[in-house]
Amino acid sequence: MVKVCDVVCPDKKQAFLNVSLSRNTIADRVCDLATDLQGQLIEKGKDFIAYFLAVDESADTTDTAQLAVFIRGVDSSLCVTEELLGIKSMHGTTTGKDIFEEVSKCVNDMKLPWDKLTGLTTDGAPAMCGEKSGLVGRMREKMQRENCTCELTVYHCIIHQESLCGKTLRMEHVMSTVTQTVNFIRARALNHCQFQSFLEEIQSELGDVPYHTEVRWLSREKVLNRFFELREEICQFMESKGKDSTVIRDEKWLHELAFLCDITKHLTALNLQLQGRNRVITDMYDAVKAFQAKLRLWEIQMQQGNLCHFPCCQTITSQASNAAFPNAHFADKLSTLRAEFTRRFADFEAQKFNLELFSNPFAVDAEKAPANIQMELIELQCNSILKAKYDTVGPAQFIPETMPQLRLQAARMLCMFGSTYLCEQL
Repeated sequence: MVKVCDVVCPDKKQAFLNVSLSRNTIADRVCDLATDLQGQLIEKGKDFIAYFLAVDESADTTDTAQLAVFIRGVDSSLCVTEELLGIKSMHGTTTGKDIFEEVSKCVNDMKLPWDKLTGLTTDGAPAMCGEKSGLVGRMREKMQRENCTCELTVYHCIIHQESLCGKTLRMEHVMSTVTQTVNFIRARALNHCQFQSFLEEIQSELGDVPYHTEVRWLSREKVLNRFFELREEICQFMESKGKDSTVIRDEKWLHELAFLCDITKHLTALNLQLQGRNRVITDMYDAVKAFQAKLRLWEIQMQQGNLCHFPCCQTITSQASNAAFPNAHFADKLSTLRAEFTRRFADFEAQKFNLELFSNPFAVDAEKAPANIQMELIELQCNSILKAKYDTVGPAQFIPETMPQLRLQAARMLCMFGSTYLCEQL
């Protein structure tokens, strides 16, 4: 490093020489940084008027359960702070009681007031969402003991819900064939090398098929699309290796593959919309509602034989074949998927009024609002200056300090976690 400094910035050489690279010194500095960050979060936490937690538990490479807890807090200025609250290694059991004790310790260590906690988003595991012995039930009991007036809002991660909805299509027979074929090609280096050489020999525009990983939701779309594009080449290669390709050449199976490719692409697009940091829950809810509306449209169009939003299905139907494309069958699949979305996102539907109150307070009926915000809401709706400001800056920045109840309501919406995405990025 010092030699590089002689060339790049010789005037800073002494500063580099003063840096201690002792492992003990570095370890102490890491601890100092962690302590400083914790102190900063404690200071910020004193100003929170509402905060929300996201909790996710998963096992690491040593099969040790790691509990990740994130916090999103909002202060009186409606400024949002999103930080890691803690990571706890759980070497024993991971029951609801164990998880609650670790989460409770994180909250207490940061000196966060329990009466400011507005909700919790989990990965949906039984130990998390159990109403009696699970984390959710124990959190509610704790808030009752602390005499908290705010009701705990609980969400199952939107991204998990969306992924589970896709499983209702019951097309495992298609995915299993794709996975087995891809694994045969990719699992052994010789087969993989020969397949790549085969594609080069026939001058294929596409170079390879990627692996499919079940826990990585977005890999499914890539695998399916590449498999569909290379379906003929894959058949030829499998036959050259003495493998039966009857299923892959079956027209009915190809129809199923084409539909699965298209619907998976749509689900992946929604999945990507729901990911990311600092996502406001109303935006995530809007994305889900838009997808449900799309499903209704696709169902009608599928019944009519209109495949304009299903390009792989169009490709299959454009090729000469003996089997008719099963429009009614796939319309039923879309109907089932739409029903599952409605069922799984019922808890968000229950919060519909609060979500609309935050996203567009000028359109809600003041009579349906809680009594503590009705007067402020009427004043807000009748203020033309605030209406013009709302159109410019959006819901989080225009509510004046003279309306504390509406600001508190906005803070509770801003701090909500719609998913455990941040936990899973660790």
